[in-house]
Amino acid sequence: MADDPYKVLGVGREASAEQIRAAYRKLAKTHHPDLNPGDKKAEEAFKAISTAYDLLGDAEKRARFDRGEIDAAGNERAPQFHPGAGGFGGGGFDDIFANIFEQRTRGPARGQDERYLVNVSFLEAVNGGPKRLDLPAGQSLEVKIPPGSSAGDVLRLRGKGAPGRNGGPPGDALIELQVHGHKFFRREGRNIHLDLPVSLKEAVLGGKVTVPTPSGDVVMTLKPHTEGGTELRLRGKGVPAHGRHHVGDLLVKLVVKTGPVDEALEAFLRGWEQAPFDPRAKL
Repeated sequence: MADDPYKVLGVGREASAEQIRAAYRKLAKTHHPDLNPGDKKAEEAFKAISTAYDLLGDAEKRARFDRGEIDAAGNERAPQFHPGAGGFGGGGFDDIFANIFEQRTRGPARGQDERYLVNVSFLEAVNGGPKRLDLPAGQSLEVKIPPGSSAGDVLRLRGKGAPGRNGGPPGDALIELQVHGHKFFRREGRNIHLDLPVSLKEAVLGGKVTVPTPSGDVVMTLKPHTEGGTELRLRGKGVPAHGRHHVGDLLVKLVVKTGPVDEALEAFLRGWEQAPFDPRAKL
């Protein structure tokens, strides 16, 4: 028998849907089998957490559980009979046998939804693509990550959850995405930011430079006398459109690198009469 879902998630019965979701995500990240390989206790805890959230994360199931219509595993509760003045409370033997008959002849019931966390890289979330999810029981699911996905997005695989009862349809698999960071891309909404190193010669004289983007390298032309710290926008090279969201841009911030300084450059700078200039005037 499943434990009280409120106790499993560590929330009170008055908790909001957002509080329940936050509690689930925190516990799921701690006990996820991918982060605890070979740890049976963590695997069992993750199953209990997923079962609890499957019930409390669904407003209708939560209401039915609070009313006592289903148990902590989502199963229908048998009718409760209480002794009364006539031997039984309520409407007597006719009602009792009617309830028993209803329970025994109940029609097909849909299986429970099952929840999983899947770790994806920054580029997998941005570009989308197939992803294999290994399940605790040794099975696997093929998940298609939509382009432009974000951390916390939940994908629904219909019919991939728990089997139904009495010939009912199976539940769904709900896949929540966890997205890792990238070594040089940073995402802000639909835009992606990149600090691009350029040489002193490229900054002064201008020219073509290669810029990495999530969808592949592109060539960008720098104007002569471009200052370090200048931010250039590559339209449509950010996060792809997803749902109601538009496609984002890639914002490229130039970082001037001098590189190894040779004697010729050193001699030139010593004899160079530059106009008065304070590079730290804005600090």
